[in-house]
Amino acid sequence: MKKQDMNRDWIATASTLNNALPYLQRYADATVVIKLGGHAMGSDEAMDEFARDVVLMRQVGVNPVIVHGGGPMINGMLDKLQIKSEFVNGKRVTDAATMDVVEMVLSGLVNKRIVQAINGQGGRAVGLSGKDARLITCTQTDAALGFVGTPEKVNPQLLRDLTEKEYIPVIAPLGSGSNGETFNINGDTAAGAVAAALKADRLLLLTDVTGVKNAAGDVVTELSATQIRDMTASGTIAGGMIPKTETALAAIDGGVRAAVILDGRAPNACLLELFTEHGAGSIIRAD
Repeated sequence: MKKQDMNRDWIATASTLNNALPYLQRYADATVVIKLGGHAMGSDEAMDEFARDVVLMRQVGVNPVIVHGGGPMINGMLDKLQIKSEFVNGKRVTDAATMDVVEMVLSGLVNKRIVQAINGQGGRAVGLSGKDARLITCTQTDAALGFVGTPEKVNPQLLRDLTEKEYIPVIAPLGSGSNGETFNINGDTAAGAVAAALKADRLLLLTDVTGVKNAAGDVVTELSATQIRDMTASGTIAGGMIPKTETALAAIDGGVRAAVILDGRAPNACLLELFTEHGAGSIIRAD
């Protein structure tokens, strides 16, 4: 590389950092809950890149809290152990044998992989599940689905204690029932409930799509709660996007300032959303 080209690269880097200053100041000491799933968990390279982003966020004063999924890993382990699943209306029935595998994979394999990746980049991550210190208590979502839970109460004090000491909580979406049961929680739902309990500044839902699209197929970068409801009623928002937008609306109703649905496949997606003018994906705010 020529010296002139190197100088241009350095100037561009310095300019990027300079332009980020107002956003770094804006998010200093802000709590940002990130739902990690999909492509960002699919390879070691993607995981390491995500981990670097999280460590950088912590380094500049943001308080990141990670909630993760793990559906493909659960499916793989069930197949490996030859545990057959039943389905009701397209949803897996989580019986006792399946729940044991779910807990093993989420709290063990997946959670510790994320913790290790963040710590490997110089962070201080701590792995938890919703069962720890009764972080998330649940009610049964539907008796026909077995041990699937809906968050009833989230105790945020444990997470505040950790973030105040500059630890990064990494939460597996499991919860406790009133009779000591263990419940599996949808990862998006768990992230929304945690964000609401913390009154987070942002909920970032990392997905495998670029954002919420309008009828023409274009990503809409800014949306109100009313617009989301209208687009759902008209069928513009459909399929797998519905539960994500419902999670976003529930979080906003619970006190989160804004929720963002963004593409976890994009390099540095979280940093682009927080620290650049154009952001990333679709941001949803209250009316």
